[in-house]
Amino acid sequence: MSKKRREIPVFDHPIIETHCHLDYLKDRPLEDTLEQSRQVNIEKVITIAVSPDNLAAVRELSQIKDWVYGTQGIHPHEAETYNDQVEEEIRTHAQDEKIVAVGEIGLDYFYDKADRATQREVFRRQLQIACDSDRPVVIHSREADDDTIEILKEFETSLKRRGVIHSFTSGPGLAQYALDQGWNLGFNGITTFNKAENVRDIVRMTPISQILLETDAPFLTPVPYRGKENAPFYLPFVAEKIAEVKGLALEEVIVQTYQNSLRTFFPER
Repeated sequence: MSKKRREIPVFDHPIIETHCHLDYLKDRPLEDTLEQSRQVNIEKVITIAVSPDNLAAVRELSQIKDWVYGTQGIHPHEAETYNDQVEEEIRTHAQDEKIVAVGEIGLDYFYDKADRATQREVFRRQLQIACDSDRPVVIHSREADDDTIEILKEFETSLKRRGVIHSFTSGPGLAQYALDQGWNLGFNGITTFNKAENVRDIVRMTPISQILLETDAPFLTPVPYRGKENAPFYLPFVAEKIAEVKGLALEEVIVQTYQNSLRTFFPER
């Protein structure tokens, strides 16, 4: 059961929503969602591309506000839709002013919605785009720790900018490899779930200097709003949980994750 719902906290320091899907939100008008996000001091929002069908939609969304940004990439679920034309579209727009990363890319062996060999090939091809365009990467990895590590090893020297393994639910082996290589780990509402002690264990081992906050909205709504559609304005609950789990002052978590987000996605801003 969800805990008693309470008001969304508002922090004095701004926060950055590093991973959501604005084009998937359905429960309220987008303008209302963005306005409510501003009211809880969300300074920037990154909306994430996942398929050939929403590459252009994400680019359009990144233009609706000067503080909304996007990515370009194909999720492993959609790997079998990847082709030369899609690759050219991602390459063409990877360095657009409002596009801050290549993603969401990676491997998903839990749902296996695409052939695994195809997933690996598409992951490699998009990592190469990130290398060529000097963009950070947003990675999805589920039940694919070993192959994720092996593929990332191939790009250790050529990928100059790291990025994030988002919605981290993998094991400590992948976490430690990623941290050693300078990647960030992204945490969201899963950290508040009763049965997610394995994720909280990874939060504990992750330096605060390598943690990014995200919602993955409309998915993974944090306690105390589970059961409702997720939205960027619930991000403060994630920050609170990270502070609790790591035994750090909330202000330190907010300030440091903000700096981490700037360093990763907005190094020249």
